[in-house]
Amino acid sequence: MSAQLRTLTPEPTTLSEETLRDFRAEFRGSVIGPLDSEYEQACVVQNGAFHGRPGLVLRCHGTADVVEAVELARRSRSLVTVRGGGHSVAGHSSCEGGLLIDLSGMRAVTVDPRHGVVRAQGGATWGDVDRESQLFGLAVPGGIVSTTGVGGLTLGGGIGWLHRAYGLACDNLRAVELVTADGRVVHADDEHHPELMWGLRGGGGNFGIVTAFEFDAHPLGPTVMDSTVIYDAGDADTLFPLWRNWADTVPEEVTTRALFWTMPADPTLPPELHNRDVFILAALYAGDVENGQRVLDPIARFGTPVADLSGPTPYRLAQSSFDAFFPRGELLSYWKSIYLDELTDDAVELVLRRSRQRPHPLTMVHLPLLGGAMKRVDASGTAFGDRQAGYMLSVDGNWLDPSDSVRVTEWVRDTVAEAATLPAAAGTYLNFSGDTEVDDSVRRAAFGTNLRRLTRLKTEYDPENLFRSNSNIPPE
Repeated sequence: MSAQLRTLTPEPTTLSEETLRDFRAEFRGSVIGPLDSEYEQACVVQNGAFHGRPGLVLRCHGTADVVEAVELARRSRSLVTVRGGGHSVAGHSSCEGGLLIDLSGMRAVTVDPRHGVVRAQGGATWGDVDRESQLFGLAVPGGIVSTTGVGGLTLGGGIGWLHRAYGLACDNLRAVELVTADGRVVHADDEHHPELMWGLRGGGGNFGIVTAFEFDAHPLGPTVMDSTVIYDAGDADTLFPLWRNWADTVPEEVTTRALFWTMPADPTLPPELHNRDVFILAALYAGDVENGQRVLDPIARFGTPVADLSGPTPYRLAQSSFDAFFPRGELLSYWKSIYLDELTDDAVELVLRRSRQRPHPLTMVHLPLLGGAMKRVDASGTAFGDRQAGYMLSVDGNWLDPSDSVRVTEWVRDTVAEAATLPAAAGTYLNFSGDTEVDDSVRRAAFGTNLRRLTRLKTEYDPENLFRSNSNIPPE
């Protein structure tokens, strides 16, 4: 059967039965079309706001398959989308009518405990990495939801639970295997293709398809001190400044965040939490458990918690504790973020006021503490850019009914626009952006003076902008 695909021009292209037959003869993965039984599931991504229906899905099983997929895309001039874990808030894991290169069949992870190195295929999730690395008491800085793909999070920077202790995910990236837009397989590290390696540390998926990531891992686990203290939202006016004052003094082993949310009526949660507006203080200590208990103890004593879930916890469990609240394909989401050099009293007032006005119970206002190891890397040291901010304000619009989409999206935009007027506000984290298209002002906010260098790199490796379904950096 033939397949019709969107292209880089207004006119679609048709892959004939003969073309697809010849392609299948070489391709070792799955070629999935709209009439195949796997197709509907292949269309599902994390963000339920996107229901793209690709013209063809190529589920790769190895690097050779990725090369074949890229060459097919080049010959047909198809519109290409690359999917790793499928968690892109902006819908970059989904496409309508185009060619979807799906890496979800490539999830192998191997560990070299002697040298502290972890290698993960391009479709692996952080849960895959944690499962293998924790066998040897090692951890790679990842995100905060274990089903998140390694690829998207790393290439966009990688803020999580270990960025203060060990830096961003991209800071721990030591080498990649990448398929370029012209179908070459390139090994890049700090000695081979160093400029490309610089761009992959935070520049997104603009330069090719990474089929394998190699990371430095750090001794951690299997048990860590993990604190999750849940307060009633009505106490936040008093507790939020106390948390800020504490967070400004903690050692680099501590990564902490404050969250404003409404607890769902989930049967796994105590009934007293169901549908309750809450202020959550969460922290993880990357070090000795006893020291961690002492250091994290204050956040449970700022007031009277509704629930205190703190204690020594398996690292893998700490890494996946938010998973159940982000079911794949069910929540509709639109997020925006902005960095804050410091959490001034004006910023505290704004966050408290806007948090009380959240347009949907599942919408979250989220403030991770930054700094530590991630701050010690110069702005020009990686594509990620400036790291001097002390905090990030992430406004995570989540809802269930499509009729709420305009209302929630506008509220998120208005909240971040107001935050942008604060003297301490600047920049943005593109991994926490719901905008499918970005303009020059957003690119400058994200990359600063690195943008010109990234544009040159894009022009060298992808002059026709084949890889454009991302926070795109157009070639010159």
